[in-house]
Amino acid sequence: MAEEQQTDFIIVGAGIAGLRAAIGLAADGASVLVVTKEALGESNTNYAQGGIAVAMSGEEDVALHLEDTVNAGDGLVNREAARVLVEEGPQRVEELLRWGTDFDRENGNLMLTREGAHSRNRILHAHGDATGAEIGRSLLRHARAMPNIRLLEWTTTTNLITEDSAVGGVRLLDRDGLSIQARARAVLLASGGAGQVYSDTTNPAVATGDGIAMAWNAGAEIADMEFYQFHPTALSLPGVQRFLLSEALRGEGAYLRNAQGERFMERYHPLLELAPRDVVARAITREGMGPAGETLPVYLDMRHVTGIDPAKRFPGISRFLAEHRLDLRRDLIPVRPAAHYLMGGVRTDVHGRTSLPRLYAAGEVACTGVHGANRLASNSLLEGLVFGARAAEAMAGETALAKTGSPYPKQVPRHEEKDFSGPRTELQQLMWSKAGLLRDAEGLRAAAAEFPRLSRAWRGGYLTRVSVEYQNLFHVSRLIVQAALVREESRGAHYRNDFPNRDDRGFARHSVLQREGKLQRSLWRLEEIDSPSLTSAAV
Repeated sequence: MAEEQQTDFIIVGAGIAGLRAAIGLAADGASVLVVTKEALGESNTNYAQGGIAVAMSGEEDVALHLEDTVNAGDGLVNREAARVLVEEGPQRVEELLRWGTDFDRENGNLMLTREGAHSRNRILHAHGDATGAEIGRSLLRHARAMPNIRLLEWTTTTNLITEDSAVGGVRLLDRDGLSIQARARAVLLASGGAGQVYSDTTNPAVATGDGIAMAWNAGAEIADMEFYQFHPTALSLPGVQRFLLSEALRGEGAYLRNAQGERFMERYHPLLELAPRDVVARAITREGMGPAGETLPVYLDMRHVTGIDPAKRFPGISRFLAEHRLDLRRDLIPVRPAAHYLMGGVRTDVHGRTSLPRLYAAGEVACTGVHGANRLASNSLLEGLVFGARAAEAMAGETALAKTGSPYPKQVPRHEEKDFSGPRTELQQLMWSKAGLLRDAEGLRAAAAEFPRLSRAWRGGYLTRVSVEYQNLFHVSRLIVQAALVREESRGAHYRNDFPNRDDRGFARHSVLQREGKLQRSLWRLEEIDSPSLTSAAV
Protein backbone atom coordinates (compact mmCIF):
# COMPACT_ATOMS: atom_id res chain seq x y z
CA MET A 1 0.00 0.00 0.00
CA ALA A 2 1.03 3.61 -0.42
CA GLU A 3 2.83 5.42 2.35
CA GLU A 4 0.41 7.75 4.14
CA GLN A 5 1.27 11.02 5.85
CA GLN A 6 -0.76 13.57 7.75
CA THR A 7 -0.23 17.30 8.24
CA ASP A 8 -2.35 20.36 8.93
CA PHE A 9 -1.90 21.94 5.50
CA ILE A 10 -0.40 20.99 2.15
CA ILE A 11 0.98 23.53 -0.32
CA VAL A 12 1.79 22.44 -3.88
CA GLY A 13 4.53 24.74 -5.15
CA ALA A 14 7.42 26.62 -3.57
CA GLY A 15 7.36 29.92 -5.44
CA ILE A 16 6.40 33.28 -3.98
CA ALA A 17 2.72 32.44 -3.35
CA GLY A 18 3.39 29.03 -1.82
CA LEU A 19 6.21 30.16 0.48
CA ARG A 20 4.33 33.26 1.67
CA ALA A 21 1.30 31.11 2.48
CA ALA A 22 3.44 28.53 4.28
CA ILE A 23 5.02 31.25 6.45
CA GLY A 24 1.60 32.62 7.34
CA LEU A 25 0.18 29.23 8.31
CA ALA A 26 3.26 28.16 10.26
CA ALA A 27 3.26 31.44 12.20
CA ASP A 28 -0.06 30.33 13.69
CA GLY A 29 1.51 27.06 14.83
CA ALA A 30 0.18 24.78 12.08
CA SER A 31 2.25 22.03 10.48
CA VAL A 32 2.77 22.68 6.77
CA LEU A 33 4.02 20.40 3.99
CA VAL A 34 5.37 22.27 0.94
CA VAL A 35 5.84 20.06 -2.12
CA THR A 36 7.90 20.99 -5.18
CA LYS A 37 8.78 18.70 -8.08
CA GLU A 38 12.32 20.01 -8.50
CA ALA A 39 14.89 21.68 -6.30
CA LEU A 40 13.73 24.52 -4.10
CA GLY A 41 14.06 27.78 -5.98
CA GLU A 42 13.22 26.33 -9.42
CA SER A 43 10.00 28.17 -10.22
CA ASN A 44 8.65 31.03 -12.31
CA THR A 45 9.36 33.28 -9.33
CA ASN A 46 13.07 32.63 -9.70
CA TYR A 47 13.04 33.79 -13.35
CA ALA A 48 11.07 37.02 -12.81
CA GLN A 49 13.42 39.77 -14.03
CA GLY A 50 11.31 42.86 -14.38
CA GLY A 51 10.47 43.66 -10.78
CA ILE A 52 7.54 43.98 -8.42
CA ALA A 53 5.00 46.77 -8.86
CA VAL A 54 3.94 48.36 -5.59
CA ALA A 55 2.50 51.75 -4.65
CA MET A 56 4.85 52.84 -1.86
CA SER A 57 4.21 56.59 -2.24
CA GLY A 58 0.86 56.93 -0.50
CA GLU A 59 -2.86 56.97 -1.29
CA GLU A 60 -2.59 58.78 -4.63
CA ASP A 61 -0.11 56.19 -5.90
CA VAL A 62 -2.39 53.36 -4.68
CA ALA A 63 -5.34 54.87 -6.55
CA LEU A 64 -3.30 55.28 -9.72
CA HIS A 65 -1.96 51.73 -9.45
CA LEU A 66 -5.56 50.51 -9.24
CA GLU A 67 -6.58 52.43 -12.35
CA ASP A 68 -3.50 51.28 -14.28
CA THR A 69 -4.33 47.66 -13.40
CA VAL A 70 -7.97 48.04 -14.42
CA ASN A 71 -7.07 49.80 -17.68
CA ALA A 72 -4.55 47.13 -18.66
CA GLY A 73 -7.13 44.39 -18.03
CA ASP A 74 -9.29 45.59 -20.94
CA GLY A 75 -12.70 45.49 -19.29
CA LEU A 76 -12.47 42.21 -17.37
CA VAL A 77 -10.61 43.11 -14.18
CA ASN A 78 -12.32 42.15 -10.93
CA ARG A 79 -12.04 45.56 -9.29
CA GLU A 80 -12.33 44.14 -5.78
CA ALA A 81 -9.37 41.84 -6.40
CA ALA A 82 -7.37 44.70 -7.91
CA ARG A 83 -8.16 46.92 -4.93
CA VAL A 84 -6.95 44.20 -2.55
CA LEU A 85 -3.76 43.85 -4.60
CA VAL A 86 -2.76 47.51 -4.62
CA GLU A 87 -3.91 48.36 -1.08
CA GLU A 88 -2.30 45.38 0.65
CA GLY A 89 0.78 45.31 -1.55
CA PRO A 90 2.80 47.91 0.40
CA GLN A 91 2.50 46.06 3.72
CA ARG A 92 3.55 42.78 2.08
CA VAL A 93 6.61 44.44 0.56
CA GLU A 94 7.41 46.00 3.95
CA GLU A 95 7.41 42.44 5.31
CA LEU A 96 9.96 41.46 2.67
CA LEU A 97 12.15 44.38 3.69
CA ARG A 98 11.98 43.31 7.34
CA TRP A 99 12.91 39.76 6.30
CA GLY A 100 16.05 40.99 4.58
CA THR A 101 15.06 41.24 0.91
CA ASP A 102 17.73 43.30 -0.82
CA PHE A 103 15.91 45.65 -3.20
CA ASP A 104 18.00 48.07 -5.26
CA ARG A 105 18.51 51.52 -3.79
CA GLU A 106 19.71 54.90 -4.99
CA ASN A 107 21.20 57.32 -2.47
CA GLY A 108 19.80 55.14 0.28
CA ASN A 109 16.22 55.20 -1.04
CA LEU A 110 14.39 52.39 -2.81
CA MET A 111 14.93 52.78 -6.56
CA LEU A 112 11.66 52.97 -8.49
CA THR A 113 11.43 52.43 -12.25
CA ARG A 114 8.60 52.34 -14.79
CA GLU A 115 7.32 49.69 -17.17
CA GLY A 116 4.65 49.54 -19.86
CA ALA A 117 1.16 50.93 -19.06
CA HIS A 118 2.21 52.26 -15.61
CA SER A 119 1.40 55.93 -15.05
CA ARG A 120 4.37 56.53 -12.74
CA ASN A 121 7.56 54.94 -11.45
CA ARG A 122 6.63 52.20 -8.96
CA ILE A 123 8.65 49.10 -9.93
CA LEU A 124 11.11 47.76 -7.36
CA HIS A 125 14.05 45.68 -8.56
CA ALA A 126 16.64 43.54 -6.86
CA HIS A 127 20.18 43.07 -8.20
CA GLY A 128 19.10 44.73 -11.42
CA ASP A 129 17.24 41.92 -13.15
CA ALA A 130 17.06 39.21 -10.45
CA THR A 131 14.04 40.43 -8.48
CA GLY A 132 12.17 37.13 -8.34
CA ALA A 133 15.28 35.21 -7.34
CA GLU A 134 15.99 37.63 -4.48
CA ILE A 135 12.42 37.54 -3.17
CA GLY A 136 12.43 33.75 -3.40
CA ARG A 137 15.73 33.58 -1.52
CA SER A 138 14.39 35.78 1.25
CA LEU A 139 11.14 33.83 1.64
CA LEU A 140 12.90 30.46 1.50
CA ARG A 141 15.37 31.48 4.19
CA HIS A 142 12.47 32.61 6.40
CA ALA A 143 10.52 29.40 5.78
CA ARG A 144 13.52 27.19 6.52
CA ALA A 145 13.85 28.84 9.92
CA MET A 146 10.34 27.72 10.89
CA PRO A 147 10.47 24.15 12.30
CA ASN A 148 6.83 23.35 11.49
CA ILE A 149 7.35 23.83 7.73
CA ARG A 150 8.52 20.71 5.90
CA LEU A 151 9.95 21.32 2.43
CA LEU A 152 9.73 18.27 0.16
CA GLU A 153 11.82 18.51 -3.02
CA TRP A 154 11.84 16.33 -6.17
CA THR A 155 8.29 15.15 -5.56
CA THR A 156 5.52 15.24 -8.16
CA THR A 157 1.92 15.85 -7.14
CA THR A 158 -0.15 13.55 -9.35
CA ASN A 159 -3.70 14.36 -8.26
CA LEU A 160 -5.96 15.69 -5.54
CA ILE A 161 -7.74 13.35 -3.12
CA THR A 162 -11.44 14.15 -2.89
CA GLU A 163 -14.04 12.85 -0.44
CA ASP A 164 -17.69 13.89 -0.91
CA SER A 165 -16.54 16.60 -3.37
CA ALA A 166 -14.19 18.15 -0.77
CA VAL A 167 -10.43 18.06 -1.16
CA GLY A 168 -8.65 16.26 1.64
CA GLY A 169 -5.12 15.72 0.42
CA VAL A 170 -2.83 14.86 -2.47
CA ARG A 171 -1.13 11.87 -4.02
CA LEU A 172 2.57 12.19 -4.70
CA LEU A 173 5.40 10.44 -6.50
CA ASP A 174 8.87 10.74 -5.05
CA ARG A 175 11.98 10.85 -7.24
CA ASP A 176 12.23 7.04 -7.10
CA GLY A 177 8.66 6.63 -8.40
CA LEU A 178 7.22 5.49 -5.07
CA SER A 179 3.80 6.72 -4.04
CA ILE A 180 2.87 8.84 -1.05
CA GLN A 181 -0.63 9.73 0.09
CA ALA A 182 -0.84 12.89 2.23
CA ARG A 183 -3.98 14.25 3.83
CA ALA A 184 -4.62 17.58 5.49
CA ARG A 185 -7.21 20.10 6.63
CA ALA A 186 -6.83 21.98 3.33
CA VAL A 187 -4.69 22.08 0.19
CA LEU A 188 -3.28 25.19 -1.50
CA LEU A 189 -2.34 25.05 -5.17
CA ALA A 190 0.56 27.45 -5.76
CA SER A 191 2.13 25.54 -8.63
CA GLY A 192 2.62 28.43 -11.06
CA GLY A 193 1.86 28.69 -14.74
CA ALA A 194 1.77 26.61 -17.88
CA GLY A 195 4.16 28.18 -20.37
CA GLN A 196 5.38 24.77 -21.54
CA VAL A 197 2.07 24.42 -23.39
CA TYR A 198 3.80 26.46 -26.11
CA SER A 199 6.96 25.74 -28.08
CA ASP A 200 8.23 29.29 -27.46
CA THR A 201 8.10 30.34 -23.81
CA THR A 202 10.02 32.28 -21.21
CA ASN A 203 8.90 29.80 -18.54
CA PRO A 204 11.17 27.12 -17.06
CA ALA A 205 10.61 23.44 -17.82
CA VAL A 206 8.62 22.95 -14.58
CA ALA A 207 5.75 25.20 -15.76
CA THR A 208 3.44 22.46 -17.06
CA GLY A 209 0.08 23.61 -15.69
CA ASP A 210 -0.02 20.91 -13.01
CA GLY A 211 -2.28 22.69 -10.54
CA ILE A 212 -4.82 23.73 -13.17
CA ALA A 213 -5.02 20.20 -14.57
CA MET A 214 -5.38 18.62 -11.13
CA ALA A 215 -8.11 21.07 -10.14
CA TRP A 216 -9.89 20.49 -13.46
CA ASN A 217 -9.81 16.73 -13.02
CA ALA A 218 -11.19 17.11 -9.49
CA GLY A 219 -14.14 19.18 -10.77
CA ALA A 220 -13.08 22.73 -9.85
CA GLU A 221 -14.09 25.74 -11.93
CA ILE A 222 -11.40 26.99 -14.32
CA ALA A 223 -11.67 30.55 -15.65
CA ASP A 224 -10.38 32.78 -18.47
CA MET A 225 -8.03 30.24 -20.06
CA GLU A 226 -8.07 32.05 -23.40
CA PHE A 227 -6.06 34.92 -21.95
CA TYR A 228 -2.40 33.94 -22.28
CA GLN A 229 0.06 36.79 -22.21
CA PHE A 230 2.95 36.62 -24.65
CA HIS A 231 5.96 38.62 -23.57
CA PRO A 232 6.95 40.84 -26.51
CA THR A 233 10.70 40.50 -26.22
CA ALA A 234 12.37 37.12 -25.86
CA LEU A 235 15.79 36.62 -27.39
CA SER A 236 15.42 35.01 -30.82
CA LEU A 237 18.53 33.16 -31.94
CA PRO A 238 18.55 29.85 -33.87
CA GLY A 239 19.16 26.92 -31.56
CA VAL A 240 19.10 29.07 -28.39
CA GLN A 241 16.42 28.80 -25.71
CA ARG A 242 13.98 31.69 -25.55
CA PHE A 243 15.40 34.05 -22.96
CA LEU A 244 13.36 36.84 -21.44
CA LEU A 245 14.55 40.38 -22.20
CA SER A 246 12.84 42.35 -19.47
CA GLU A 247 10.32 45.08 -20.19
CA ALA A 248 12.54 47.22 -17.98
CA LEU A 249 14.87 47.55 -20.98
CA ARG A 250 12.13 49.46 -22.77
CA GLY A 251 11.38 51.25 -19.52
CA GLU A 252 14.94 52.59 -19.67
CA GLY A 253 14.39 53.80 -23.24
CA ALA A 254 15.11 50.89 -25.59
CA TYR A 255 13.49 51.09 -29.04
CA LEU A 256 11.99 48.40 -31.23
CA ARG A 257 13.08 48.32 -34.87
CA ASN A 258 11.96 46.24 -37.83
CA ALA A 259 14.13 44.62 -40.51
CA GLN A 260 14.45 47.98 -42.28
CA GLY A 261 15.76 49.61 -39.12
CA GLU A 262 12.57 51.65 -38.58
CA ARG A 263 10.91 52.31 -35.25
CA PHE A 264 7.37 51.09 -35.79
CA MET A 265 5.40 51.31 -32.53
CA GLU A 266 3.96 54.73 -33.44
CA ARG A 267 1.77 52.88 -35.95
CA TYR A 268 0.25 50.76 -33.18
CA HIS A 269 -0.10 52.75 -29.95
CA PRO A 270 0.54 56.29 -28.61
CA LEU A 271 2.64 54.87 -25.74
CA LEU A 272 5.08 53.46 -28.32
CA GLU A 273 7.41 50.85 -26.79
CA LEU A 274 5.67 51.19 -23.41
CA ALA A 275 2.25 50.19 -24.73
CA PRO A 276 0.48 47.25 -23.04
CA ARG A 277 2.25 43.95 -23.65
CA ASP A 278 -0.42 42.45 -25.88
CA VAL A 279 -0.21 45.45 -28.22
CA VAL A 280 3.58 45.32 -28.39
CA ALA A 281 3.65 41.55 -28.90
CA ARG A 282 1.20 41.69 -31.80
CA ALA A 283 3.07 44.61 -33.34
CA ILE A 284 6.35 42.68 -33.28
CA THR A 285 4.63 39.64 -34.77
CA ARG A 286 3.16 41.67 -37.63
CA GLU A 287 6.42 43.50 -38.33
CA GLY A 288 8.10 40.10 -38.54
CA MET A 289 5.78 38.83 -41.28
CA GLY A 290 7.35 39.14 -44.71
CA PRO A 291 5.30 39.67 -47.91
CA ALA A 292 6.00 36.15 -49.13
CA GLY A 293 5.29 34.52 -45.78
CA GLU A 294 8.91 34.56 -44.64
CA THR A 295 9.87 35.57 -41.10
CA LEU A 296 11.69 38.88 -40.84
CA PRO A 297 13.87 39.90 -37.88
CA VAL A 298 12.72 42.44 -35.30
CA TYR A 299 15.24 44.04 -32.95
CA LEU A 300 15.53 45.62 -29.54
CA ASP A 301 17.84 48.64 -29.75
CA MET A 302 19.44 50.12 -26.65
CA ARG A 303 22.50 51.60 -28.33
CA HIS A 304 21.28 55.19 -27.94
CA VAL A 305 20.45 54.95 -24.22
CA THR A 306 22.72 57.01 -21.98
CA GLY A 307 22.88 57.57 -18.25
CA ILE A 308 22.96 53.88 -17.26
CA ASP A 309 25.46 51.07 -17.54
CA PRO A 310 23.49 48.11 -18.99
CA ALA A 311 25.97 45.61 -17.55
CA LYS A 312 25.27 46.93 -14.04
CA ARG A 313 21.56 47.68 -14.47
CA PHE A 314 20.85 44.33 -16.17
CA PRO A 315 23.67 41.99 -15.11
CA GLY A 316 21.87 38.69 -15.75
CA ILE A 317 20.65 39.71 -19.18
CA SER A 318 24.05 41.13 -20.10
CA ARG A 319 25.83 37.92 -19.06
CA PHE A 320 23.46 35.76 -21.10
CA LEU A 321 23.83 37.96 -24.17
CA ALA A 322 27.62 37.96 -23.80
CA GLU A 323 27.56 34.15 -23.99
CA HIS A 324 26.17 34.64 -27.51
CA ARG A 325 28.50 37.51 -28.43
CA LEU A 326 25.89 40.22 -28.08
CA ASP A 327 26.14 43.48 -26.16
CA LEU A 328 23.27 45.86 -25.33
CA ARG A 329 25.57 48.85 -25.79
CA ARG A 330 26.73 47.78 -29.25
CA ASP A 331 24.28 45.42 -30.95
CA LEU A 332 20.75 45.18 -32.20
CA ILE A 333 19.22 42.28 -30.23
CA PRO A 334 16.86 39.99 -32.21
CA VAL A 335 13.56 39.41 -30.42
CA ARG A 336 10.20 37.71 -30.85
CA PRO A 337 7.25 37.13 -28.51
CA ALA A 338 7.07 34.06 -26.27
CA ALA A 339 4.39 32.64 -23.97
CA HIS A 340 4.90 34.26 -20.60
CA TYR A 341 1.94 34.47 -18.20
CA LEU A 342 -1.52 32.94 -17.92
CA MET A 343 -4.20 35.33 -16.67
CA GLY A 344 -6.67 32.45 -16.31
CA GLY A 345 -6.50 29.46 -14.00
CA VAL A 346 -8.33 27.90 -11.07
CA ARG A 347 -11.18 30.24 -10.25
CA THR A 348 -10.99 31.73 -6.75
CA ASP A 349 -12.42 34.51 -4.65
CA VAL A 350 -10.17 37.15 -3.09
CA HIS A 351 -9.33 34.77 -0.22
CA GLY A 352 -8.03 31.99 -2.48
CA ARG A 353 -11.11 29.78 -2.08
CA THR A 354 -11.98 27.66 -5.11
CA SER A 355 -15.32 26.11 -6.00
CA LEU A 356 -14.28 22.90 -4.17
CA PRO A 357 -14.38 22.85 -0.35
CA ARG A 358 -10.92 22.85 1.31
CA LEU A 359 -9.14 23.58 -1.98
CA TYR A 360 -7.38 26.95 -2.32
CA ALA A 361 -5.22 28.48 -5.05
CA ALA A 362 -2.90 31.50 -5.22
CA GLY A 363 -0.44 32.99 -7.69
CA GLU A 364 -0.36 32.27 -11.40
CA VAL A 365 -2.27 28.99 -11.03
CA ALA A 366 -5.26 30.96 -9.73
CA CYS A 367 -7.72 33.30 -11.42
CA THR A 368 -9.13 35.97 -9.13
CA GLY A 369 -9.82 38.24 -12.10
CA VAL A 370 -7.16 40.66 -10.83
CA HIS A 371 -5.47 40.76 -14.25
CA GLY A 372 -8.61 40.68 -16.37
CA ALA A 373 -7.74 40.06 -20.01
CA ASN A 374 -4.17 41.36 -19.75
CA ARG A 375 -1.77 41.56 -16.79
CA LEU A 376 -0.19 44.89 -15.97
CA ALA A 377 3.59 44.57 -16.01
CA SER A 378 5.19 43.43 -12.72
CA ASN A 379 1.89 42.80 -10.93
CA SER A 380 2.51 39.04 -10.78
CA LEU A 381 5.07 38.93 -7.94
CA LEU A 382 2.83 41.24 -5.93
CA GLU A 383 -0.13 38.95 -6.65
CA GLY A 384 1.75 35.96 -5.24
CA LEU A 385 2.62 37.83 -2.05
CA VAL A 386 -0.80 39.35 -1.42
CA PHE A 387 -3.00 36.40 -2.29
CA GLY A 388 -0.61 33.84 -0.81
CA ALA A 389 -0.95 35.65 2.52
CA ARG A 390 -4.73 35.95 2.13
CA ALA A 391 -5.11 32.26 1.30
CA ALA A 392 -3.19 31.36 4.45
CA GLU A 393 -5.51 33.49 6.56
CA ALA A 394 -8.57 31.77 5.08
CA MET A 395 -7.09 28.27 5.30
CA ALA A 396 -6.38 28.69 8.99
CA GLY A 397 -10.13 28.51 9.55
CA GLU A 398 -10.29 24.94 8.19
CA THR A 399 -10.33 22.73 11.28
CA ALA A 400 -11.58 19.31 10.19
CA LEU A 401 -9.01 16.76 9.06
CA ALA A 402 -10.10 14.98 5.90
CA LYS A 403 -11.12 11.36 5.94
CA THR A 404 -8.58 8.88 4.67
CA GLY A 405 -8.73 8.65 0.91
CA SER A 406 -8.90 5.34 -0.90
CA PRO A 407 -5.48 3.69 -0.74
CA TYR A 408 -3.77 2.60 -3.92
CA PRO A 409 -0.94 0.18 -4.68
CA LYS A 410 2.68 1.15 -4.26
CA GLN A 411 4.44 1.43 -7.59
CA VAL A 412 7.52 -0.49 -8.59
CA PRO A 413 9.87 1.61 -10.73
CA ARG A 414 10.61 0.25 -14.18
CA HIS A 415 13.94 0.36 -15.92
CA GLU A 416 12.41 1.82 -19.08
CA GLU A 417 10.02 4.76 -19.06
CA LYS A 418 7.88 5.76 -21.98
CA ASP A 419 9.31 8.59 -24.06
CA PHE A 420 6.89 11.53 -24.27
CA SER A 421 9.27 13.96 -25.99
CA GLY A 422 7.73 13.40 -29.43
CA PRO A 423 4.05 13.96 -28.57
CA ARG A 424 4.96 16.75 -26.14
CA THR A 425 6.86 18.64 -28.85
CA GLU A 426 4.01 18.07 -31.30
CA LEU A 427 1.48 19.41 -28.79
CA GLN A 428 3.61 22.50 -28.09
CA GLN A 429 4.09 23.29 -31.77
CA LEU A 430 0.38 22.75 -32.44
CA MET A 431 -0.55 25.21 -29.70
CA TRP A 432 1.98 27.77 -30.94
CA SER A 433 0.79 27.67 -34.53
CA LYS A 434 -2.97 27.29 -33.97
CA ALA A 435 -3.73 28.78 -30.55
CA GLY A 436 -0.93 31.28 -30.01
CA LEU A 437 -0.66 35.02 -30.29
CA LEU A 438 -2.94 35.36 -33.37
CA ARG A 439 -5.91 32.99 -33.56
CA ASP A 440 -8.91 32.19 -35.72
CA ALA A 441 -11.67 29.60 -35.78
CA GLU A 442 -10.04 27.53 -38.50
CA GLY A 443 -6.79 27.14 -36.59
CA LEU A 444 -8.46 26.52 -33.24
CA ARG A 445 -10.70 23.83 -34.71
CA ALA A 446 -7.70 22.25 -36.40
CA ALA A 447 -5.98 22.08 -32.99
CA ALA A 448 -9.08 20.60 -31.36
CA ALA A 449 -9.25 17.93 -34.07
CA GLU A 450 -5.77 16.71 -33.10
CA PHE A 451 -6.53 16.28 -29.41
CA PRO A 452 -8.14 12.81 -29.57
CA ARG A 453 -5.02 11.44 -31.26
CA LEU A 454 -2.64 13.22 -28.89
CA SER A 455 -4.57 11.94 -25.86
CA ARG A 456 -3.73 8.37 -26.80
CA ALA A 457 -0.04 8.99 -26.12
CA TRP A 458 -0.31 8.23 -22.38
CA ARG A 459 -2.96 5.50 -22.43
CA GLY A 460 -1.73 2.29 -20.95
CA GLY A 461 1.46 3.98 -19.79
CA TYR A 462 3.15 3.95 -16.43
CA LEU A 463 2.61 6.77 -13.93
CA THR A 464 5.79 8.85 -13.93
CA ARG A 465 6.60 12.52 -13.70
CA VAL A 466 6.98 12.81 -17.48
CA SER A 467 3.65 11.08 -18.13
CA VAL A 468 1.89 13.26 -15.55
CA GLU A 469 3.36 16.43 -17.06
CA TYR A 470 2.30 15.44 -20.55
CA GLN A 471 -1.27 14.75 -19.40
CA ASN A 472 -1.36 18.09 -17.59
CA LEU A 473 -0.12 19.97 -20.67
CA PHE A 474 -2.74 18.20 -22.75
CA HIS A 475 -5.60 19.16 -20.41
CA VAL A 476 -4.47 22.79 -20.20
CA SER A 477 -4.10 22.98 -24.00
CA ARG A 478 -7.61 21.70 -24.49
CA LEU A 479 -9.00 24.23 -22.00
CA ILE A 480 -7.21 27.11 -23.78
CA VAL A 481 -8.51 26.06 -27.19
CA GLN A 482 -12.06 25.54 -25.97
CA ALA A 483 -12.22 28.94 -24.27
CA ALA A 484 -10.57 30.69 -27.24
CA LEU A 485 -13.07 29.20 -29.67
CA VAL A 486 -16.06 30.43 -27.67
CA ARG A 487 -14.78 34.00 -27.25
CA GLU A 488 -15.57 35.44 -30.68
CA GLU A 489 -13.97 38.83 -30.09
CA SER A 490 -10.52 40.29 -29.47
CA ARG A 491 -9.75 41.52 -25.97
CA GLY A 492 -6.48 41.94 -24.10
CA ALA A 493 -4.14 39.03 -24.72
CA HIS A 494 -6.78 37.12 -26.72
CA TYR A 495 -6.74 38.15 -30.38
CA ARG A 496 -8.94 36.61 -33.07
CA ASN A 497 -8.04 37.46 -36.67
CA ASP A 498 -11.62 36.59 -37.64
CA PHE A 499 -13.12 38.75 -34.84
CA PRO A 500 -10.63 41.62 -34.49
CA ASN A 501 -12.87 43.95 -32.48
CA ARG A 502 -13.86 43.97 -28.82
CA ASP A 503 -17.52 43.09 -28.20
CA ASP A 504 -18.76 44.38 -24.84
CA ARG A 505 -22.37 43.46 -25.56
CA GLY A 506 -21.60 39.79 -26.03
CA PHE A 507 -18.39 39.12 -24.15
CA ALA A 508 -17.95 41.47 -21.19
CA ARG A 509 -17.92 38.33 -19.07
CA HIS A 510 -15.60 35.60 -17.84
CA SER A 511 -15.36 32.16 -19.40
CA VAL A 512 -15.67 29.37 -16.87
CA LEU A 513 -15.13 25.70 -17.61
CA GLN A 514 -15.98 22.83 -15.30
CA ARG A 515 -15.72 19.08 -15.60
CA GLU A 516 -18.65 16.85 -14.76
CA GLY A 517 -17.53 13.25 -14.50
CA LYS A 518 -15.76 12.46 -17.75
CA LEU A 519 -17.55 15.27 -19.58
CA GLN A 520 -16.82 18.97 -20.05
CA ARG A 521 -19.21 21.87 -20.07
CA SER A 522 -18.75 25.58 -20.60
CA LEU A 523 -20.31 27.99 -18.11
CA TRP A 524 -20.58 31.60 -19.20
CA ARG A 525 -21.74 34.36 -16.91
CA LEU A 526 -22.10 38.09 -16.90
CA GLU A 527 -21.13 39.02 -13.34
CA GLU A 528 -20.64 42.10 -11.25
CA ILE A 529 -16.86 42.45 -11.21
CA ASP A 530 -16.90 43.93 -7.70
CA SER A 531 -18.90 41.00 -6.30
CA PRO A 532 -17.39 37.71 -7.47
CA SER A 533 -19.32 34.52 -6.80
CA LEU A 534 -18.19 30.94 -7.02
CA THR A 535 -21.61 29.59 -7.96
CA SER A 536 -23.52 29.97 -11.22
CA ALA A 537 -25.79 28.18 -13.59
CA ALA A 538 -24.96 26.88 -17.03
CA VAL A 539 -25.77 29.22 -19.88
